[in-house]
Amino acid sequence: MSSTEILHLIGGIATGLCTLPFLLGVASLFAVQVEDEEAVLVTRFGKLEKTLDRPGWHWLPERVLPWVRTFPVCLRRDFRDFTNIHVNDARGTTVIVDLWLEFRVADPARALFGVEDWDRSLRALVTHAALSILGNREFEHILCDRSELGELVRQDIKAETERWGLEVERVLIRNVSLLPEVAQQVFDTLSAQLERAKAQVEEEGRQQVALLDAQTSAQVASLVAEAKGQYPAAVGRAFAALGQNPRVLKAYNELYALSQVRPHRTVAFHGFEPDEMRAIDAAMLAPAHPEVPALRNGVDERKVEA
Repeated sequence: MSSTEILHLIGGIATGLCTLPFLLGVASLFAVQVEDEEAVLVTRFGKLEKTLDRPGWHWLPERVLPWVRTFPVCLRRDFRDFTNIHVNDARGTTVIVDLWLEFRVADPARALFGVEDWDRSLRALVTHAALSILGNREFEHILCDRSELGELVRQDIKAETERWGLEVERVLIRNVSLLPEVAQQVFDTLSAQLERAKAQVEEEGRQQVALLDAQTSAQVASLVAEAKGQYPAAVGRAFAALGQNPRVLKAYNELYALSQVRPHRTVAFHGFEPDEMRAIDAAMLAPAHPEVPALRNGVDERKVEA
């Protein structure tokens, strides 16, 4: 291939590359490209003529006419975050809430032509719904039932947003807070309630402990009285059994009498016959026991048993 042919080839390629953007620009004048999750509204003399919602290129030669206009409308899911909405609850407490709103455009024509500024109108609508619904609840309910209250707000604005061509999918109450001075008052009230509840629990505990102690003492006293009543009966039955054998009963009585003698305090003289020495005489003759104190002030402190 000669150098002339190479130059012609390069020139043709360069001309084609330069012509391609021009052709694409010309084609864009007679066609409309629709993206995914998008719709293009075509109007003629300000009146809606058609809605293009299929992704791709659409042939539209009349687009070059000045009275034909196209309006792209996004159909993707969108959200709005409405912050610092001041609501007075059922008790008059000022509550600050943040709302999270998820929606999508369901009817592009209504969303574009049904309301002049649906974004600002949506904020006003959501704020009004939050004031009317949350204003009938107390702060504790708003704090605990946020999912349920968010669904109530969605149901309240559903009819109006559908009239605007919007489909609200979810409303969430993200944050619930109080003004600093109101929060301090609430904390003081809760602290006082906790103190009262604590004192009440402690008092109930003391009363229950006292009642349990009294019941236990009564049961113990009853058992002790019953046991004390059983002892004499048992002793009586034992003596009755011993009485059937006089010798055994006599021996028991002697052993019991001896068991009552305390060796370190008592000198006992036992077993003298009536015609023999008396016990008192034996005591006078017996030497003093080292552990038994002697006469003190003329009185013998020893205990003598016959």
